[in-house]
Amino acid sequence: MLSESSAAVVTATLPAVQAHGTEITGRFYQRLFAAHPELLNIFNRGNQASGAQKAALAGAVVAYAAHLTGGATVPWGPILDRIAHKHASLGITPEQYTIVGRHLLAAVGEVLGEAVTPEVAAAWDEVYWLLACELIAREARLYAGAGLAEGEPVWREWRVTGRTEEAVDVVSFTLEPVDGGGVPGFTPGQYTSVAVDLDHGRGQQIRQYSLSGRPGADHWRITVKRVRGHAGVPDGLVSTFLHERVSVGDTLRLSPPFGEVSAVAGDGPLLLVSAGIGLTPAMAALEHLAVTAPERPVVLVHADRAGAAHAFRAELPRLHAALPNLRTTLWYERVEPGDEVDPVAVSPGRVDPKMIPLSPDSHVHLCGPLPFMNTVRGGLLRRGVPVERIAYEVFGPGMLRDDRG
Repeated sequence: MLSESSAAVVTATLPAVQAHGTEITGRFYQRLFAAHPELLNIFNRGNQASGAQKAALAGAVVAYAAHLTGGATVPWGPILDRIAHKHASLGITPEQYTIVGRHLLAAVGEVLGEAVTPEVAAAWDEVYWLLACELIAREARLYAGAGLAEGEPVWREWRVTGRTEEAVDVVSFTLEPVDGGGVPGFTPGQYTSVAVDLDHGRGQQIRQYSLSGRPGADHWRITVKRVRGHAGVPDGLVSTFLHERVSVGDTLRLSPPFGEVSAVAGDGPLLLVSAGIGLTPAMAALEHLAVTAPERPVVLVHADRAGAAHAFRAELPRLHAALPNLRTTLWYERVEPGDEVDPVAVSPGRVDPKMIPLSPDSHVHLCGPLPFMNTVRGGLLRRGVPVERIAYEVFGPGMLRDDRG
């Protein structure tokens, strides 16, 4: 808990820190990368360029301070778990928290100037280290659970044994460990980080991709959508590299599986709702259930631009044969001749949450763009689904709104 004296100082200064949050975090990243350019190999450069990362960091620090001072009601345990899993998948170390803390608190002083008295600096230092220590402890448990000794790198070499073009701008890679060792199990909904060395000495970049194959198989599968730039935003660095440069026989560095969200929670009715490449954890869930619980009632709802953009369409008849209680509904923005997939219903337009088949006791898993998930989640909450039964996965720095109305 935050000390009483620090709580009073943080409460008094929180509005000023919040008002200048993105300015502070922008200055923080400038300082951090100037002093430690090697950390550019960890941070997502796309999110840095767009400003999403600094906005997310500012929001997280301010929200945590509000949580400590009793000014927020959002449960922090799930948020800390999500951050810890992301950090573990990047191989974040305790030593890096010291570096980040030094430059973050220095940035607060540079932006707020004389308002940052020694008492103010000490109070916000306490906030930061309470957050850091919670995350360090969670991450240590995750590393141990992944079978990693203290300080052992998360990265392992995997060989590409297959490459499949799934849809327009979507490719799957099957992978096996180069060392011939065991293939780690995972829970549908978990992901692996992929680290690649960019061309022309541009350093390393890391991205997370859901494991889209069956847990327990002798290989992993990841499915990657190529990110096309638009409106001045550049193409995705890693997705472009994987699409253009990686073939069968090449090797990639992958982390163990991480991710706090299960796509197969509970043992009753299950509702899987996805859009675009957000289908990947749902595919792992269906492949898993086809082997472990084929009679479980499952509803798959998927949205896409068109049939040609829908990855794994060809797998649906096989999965329906293996899962007799699977019901699938597709929404395509453009329905074209040949988009029908027996026995699947295809509707034009976008997903209407009021039309989603729903059992009162369903567990729900969402994956897709943030606006899509906010819309679906809000609709399901209004239909009476308890908030604790709706799980979702977000890739990138965003979070869903706490919107229950």
